[in-house]
Amino acid sequence: MQSLPASGGLSSSDRKLLWGAAAIAVLLLGSLVAFAPSATGEAGAVPSSYDSTSGGALAAYLLLLDLHYPVRRWEQPPAALPTGAGSLLILAEPTDPPSGPDRDALRRFVDSGGRILFCGASIGMFFSDAGFLFPDVNPEWRQFHAIFPSSVSRAAPTITMRPSAFWSPLSETQIALYESQSAPENLPAVVSWKIGQGEILWWAGATPLTNAGISEAGNLRLFLNTMDSIDRKQSPVIYWDEYFHGARGSLWGYVQKTPIPWGCVQLAIFAIAVLFTFSRRSGPVFTPAPVSRLSPLEFIETMGGLYQRAGAASIPVSVSYRRLHRELARRLGFALAVEDSELARAARQRLGAEEHLGELLQEASLCAKLQKLPARKALRLVQKMEGYLSQLRKPQPATQEKN
Repeated sequence: MQSLPASGGLSSSDRKLLWGAAAIAVLLLGSLVAFAPSATGEAGAVPSSYDSTSGGALAAYLLLLDLHYPVRRWEQPPAALPTGAGSLLILAEPTDPPSGPDRDALRRFVDSGGRILFCGASIGMFFSDAGFLFPDVNPEWRQFHAIFPSSVSRAAPTITMRPSAFWSPLSETQIALYESQSAPENLPAVVSWKIGQGEILWWAGATPLTNAGISEAGNLRLFLNTMDSIDRKQSPVIYWDEYFHGARGSLWGYVQKTPIPWGCVQLAIFAIAVLFTFSRRSGPVFTPAPVSRLSPLEFIETMGGLYQRAGAASIPVSVSYRRLHRELARRLGFALAVEDSELARAARQRLGAEEHLGELLQEASLCAKLQKLPARKALRLVQKMEGYLSQLRKPQPATQEKN
């Protein structure tokens, strides 16, 4: 009769289930730590109009709404952008690479008179003829001074920016508006680039429009000057791009940026655990068949466990070797002290044994005398010798005499 666990104790299966649940909990905790959002610091933040952290740009977006600028978030592909002249598209350090149709649509938008404010070092991915940009090896807050009078630099002689790259050299259609007067010197941080009927205004970083950088000296004026450069006579719109920040104008595009998918995964794991527990506790109960104490398998398992704990793999090899040697000597009419080589030669001639029987007997004889023998090698030798022994003991079919 199967014994029950002691009062207050757990059976072996219950302990396994408990350890499995603990492992799943540790895995979920590790995933939560690994995929948790970064800290609220500016490093690694995305200047998104949805982000209220120091590296986000929610303050700049709300400021435009309060000042009644025609601004709206854009979560559609660039191909859906209207081609009306005078509109402004803000690409603040985009994180997603564009496709071929996206690049073509952005080029058409600028050629038709649209303007783009592009922040960051990835402009070459969006416009292949942007030129060479080399990253800033020491991205720190720096001051940049206006070197060319324009509507963008009006009333903003200096700005404070954390550049991610520098643009050099400039082509004939590109004009540097701000440069650094400290090391590295004469490197533009704000560039105006004329393309077709439109223009691209490039910033080395999105700092002037972030929540932490818009209040720095000159940054607010630079930002508003850029917004005021749109042509209000043609009913322009300021499109704040979130499409290349991963936002999509669909229900799933909104949901995947929330904790809802992880919550669904956790609910699914919980439901599976509940179903497993219910089926385990409420399913049919089967009484295990009692195993006889006199079963030969119990003796074999016990002896195998003893050999394994003692590391005595040479003993089964010795037993199989003696059995095979004795059976061959009896069949061939030799004394038990006969040499392995002579016994194997006679077995090949009279019994049709294989050529490597002698090598097997000699190897088994040597391995049977070893104190430590690898279990895999011992198993291989025993299997081969037992195979020969079973062939010797197999009854041979009677031969019919030919008339």
